[in-house]
Amino acid sequence: MKQPIPFSEPPALCGLPSPYYNQAHIAWRRACRSFIDENLTQHAIDWERDGFVPDDVFQKFASANMLVPSLPAPLPVEWLKKLGIHNVLDTVKVENWDYIHTAIYTDEMTRSGLQGPAASLTTGYSYAIPPILKFGSQQLQERFLPDLLLGKKRICIAITEPNTGSDVAGIQTTATKTPDGKQYVVNGTKKWITNGLWSSYATMAVRTSGPGPAGLSLLLVPLLDQPGVSMRKIKVAGHLTSGTTFIELDEVRVPVENLIGQEGQGMKYIMTNFNHERLTIAIGVTRQARVALAAAFEYCLQREAFGKTLMEQPVVRHRLAKAGALLESQWAWIEQFVYQMTKLGKVEADVELGGLTALAKAQAGIVLDECARCAVLLFGGNGFTTTGRGEIAERIYRDVPGARIPGGSEDVMLDLAVRQLVKNYQNKTKGLERPKGFSKL
Repeated sequence: MKQPIPFSEPPALCGLPSPYYNQAHIAWRRACRSFIDENLTQHAIDWERDGFVPDDVFQKFASANMLVPSLPAPLPVEWLKKLGIHNVLDTVKVENWDYIHTAIYTDEMTRSGLQGPAASLTTGYSYAIPPILKFGSQQLQERFLPDLLLGKKRICIAITEPNTGSDVAGIQTTATKTPDGKQYVVNGTKKWITNGLWSSYATMAVRTSGPGPAGLSLLLVPLLDQPGVSMRKIKVAGHLTSGTTFIELDEVRVPVENLIGQEGQGMKYIMTNFNHERLTIAIGVTRQARVALAAAFEYCLQREAFGKTLMEQPVVRHRLAKAGALLESQWAWIEQFVYQMTKLGKVEADVELGGLTALAKAQAGIVLDECARCAVLLFGGNGFTTTGRGEIAERIYRDVPGARIPGGSEDVMLDLAVRQLVKNYQNKTKGLERPKGFSKL
């Protein structure tokens, strides 16, 4: 077995003890890595160069039930078994799945160092299906979940608009009921929608009534071949294969039965959905940082300048050390988070960890920025070149804004985290207060 380059793998994979992983998790990591290496990792940089992932890759993942792990834990066991999905890679039974399995999967999906190829397969599945599972009516689930869960149809999450990013309450796309009350007519635009180009449907945030968060709802909107829908690819700096899409909606008619949950509850549904998205972003982004720093470390062991290797230069070791400390601290925090998710129920986790999840997501982007910048600088001219030895560092550096903006931009996440911590503290403090007029005397 080859000795891993320092920082290239989490400590638990370098022979160090960990309290988090049992034998089932270790077996899952082994099976997961084997499948993803064969079907994604070894091809990822070629696909990113080409700007697209071949269509058959999604079907390979779907056929192996390897899209299912992108859903939040615990998995929707009843639905999966109803569709004949009882385990993943003959390794983990769906009823035994926990968030540590999810973290392993997310980490492995980004082991190429690139977000785009993995995002092209899982973003819509991971973030657009859960609201249907959690809040959709039985008839809505029966109509759409079989094809979506089995990967026969694809879906995206459509929240962001040209003038509305992290300020979700400001969404302007409207869904107005027809006079007979049988349909919604949707008008507006959605921008930076990952996976939109090839999605048959979108879990879409729309305005069904007045201004502010109380006027928002979630609607399952048909996209491909739907009259009134036009989509085009947006050119972005990184994530070149993820299918970033601009969607225009002009008098698009959608059955009222496609409403997810209740009118006016869209903001609540979106906010609870964000926690899974932000945590998985943090996991994947931390792996990207690991790939960048490890590539730079290996290069510095080999590259010579001024009569010695770069690694023999104290200033180089100092730069690697600072980035490495941030990286391993971030991963330790992520592992702690994931473990806590296995011990808390959904409602309690949303309250206790919601703000901290935003903070972890923001910090992951900061760590990636430091590690990617460190790699580019140490690669020198090679790190500024889109081919050759420094290509991976250059590509990861281009992905940095895609870590710090989508899923909630960094400054908004930092503010949200503190506001949520204050709110929790005040609520708990209030709960400890004695009722007025109460006295032990």
